Amino acid sequence: MSLKNLRTHFVSEINPATDDGKTVVLSGWVHEIRDLGGICFIVLRDRSGRAQITMVKKKTDAQLLDDAKRQSRESVISVVGTVKAEAKAPNGYEIIPTTITLINEAASPLPMDTTGKVDAELDTRLDNRFIDLRREESTAVFLIRSQVQKSIREFLYENKFMETCTPKIVAAATEGGTDLFPISYFDREAFLNQSPQLFKQMLMSSGFDRVFEIGPIFRAEEHDTRKHLNEATSIDIEMSFADHEDVMEILEEMIVRVYTDVAEKCAKSLEVLGVDLKIPALPFKKYEYEEVLDIINNEIPEIETKMVFGDDIGTQAEHLFGEYVFNKTGESHYFITAWPTKTKPFYAMPNAERPEISNSFDMMHRTMELSSGAQRAHLYDVLCDQIRAKGLNVDSFEFYLKPFQFGMPPHGGFGVGCERLVMTMLELDNVREAVLFPRDRRRLSP
Repeated sequence: MSLKNLRTHFVSEINPATDDGKTVVLSGWVHEIRDLGGICFIVLRDRSGRAQITMVKKKTDAQLLDDAKRQSRESVISVVGTVKAEAKAPNGYEIIPTTITLINEAASPLPMDTTGKVDAELDTRLDNRFIDLRREESTAVFLIRSQVQKSIREFLYENKFMETCTPKIVAAATEGGTDLFPISYFDREAFLNQSPQLFKQMLMSSGFDRVFEIGPIFRAEEHDTRKHLNEATSIDIEMSFADHEDVMEILEEMIVRVYTDVAEKCAKSLEVLGVDLKIPALPFKKYEYEEVLDIINNEIPEIETKMVFGDDIGTQAEHLFGEYVFNKTGESHYFITAWPTKTKPFYAMPNAERPEISNSFDMMHRTMELSSGAQRAHLYDVLCDQIRAKGLNVDSFEFYLKPFQFGMPPHGGFGVGCERLVMTMLELDNVREAVLFPRDRRRLSP
């Protein structure tokens, strides 16, 4: 079976202006069959879109017409036919078939509808993800996600970063927390890594200077919300001879690049999703943590309990402050900087003049946090002091601390949740819609 015999074009590659009258071969799924008596239509769907296969009863071979009518929805077929320009048809053309070959018949009834005429709950969609992904809207999300990751890679390569891959099986917690998945590793216990953070910093000692990684992270948090996952894709960078201000500049420029590329290259997918993408303006507004608390306490009356230095900014406050920023600036992205040192991981660099605050930041969308980053503590003694201050054992981090004794440059970095980035960009209701096969507290299959 040769590919050339099964497909000469994807649906979107046919141009009715230049291909009118040409013979083509399309392969895909039977999206719909419409038998109107004197005329029969098959809507064939592939990854790129839909094509209308038109058969007029008086002009079509009787056996071909009979074969067409007996196809079941979502069966895989191959169609050989002639392109005919038709303004009313999808993509401005229809196919007049000479042969329709059934490649694989789909069973009936289907687990769920793919046409959009019958809605399905998210759990039903995820239980039948293989067929949910045939929906035009689901396909659009993952075409855009693919472009997001491509744009990030291109942007970082252009800015002299090299791509790396760090271990996902580790001996110790990245941040000293307990939100880890233990695994059996031969005769000892190991964990699924919650972040590539410690390894990124070790690479700064190696002289790699600028590195990035797009890969999975695992967090054993028992959250069960629309924005949390237990396996996620993190976009991480680390760069030497840089502080938190340098890192924030890279981050905001990367976000704008992603939005710009998606707007330019994914127009059809955005249209399918009904998203009018607004490209963020540079630079992103920066608010210091204490300034945020002051605004929350004095300008947002919906929050009744006053916040004090050291408090976490909870979901309600985060959302209301995001709306405040949007109403003031018209922008959805902003930074919260200068977080209290005690609220950040041990590797965040304390401010030289005010050690109770750190050179750290969160990049926010008006609806949720997208990224966390900082200038890192690169001095061995400072790191050891901060590990102890968190109640952790310095000896447990020997593999990590060793490079800091043999020439570690100043450096900083960030991590961005890919799923949250796509979710907020496309205004999705649930982060699971941005994951092919999500893993959360309740879902381990498919």
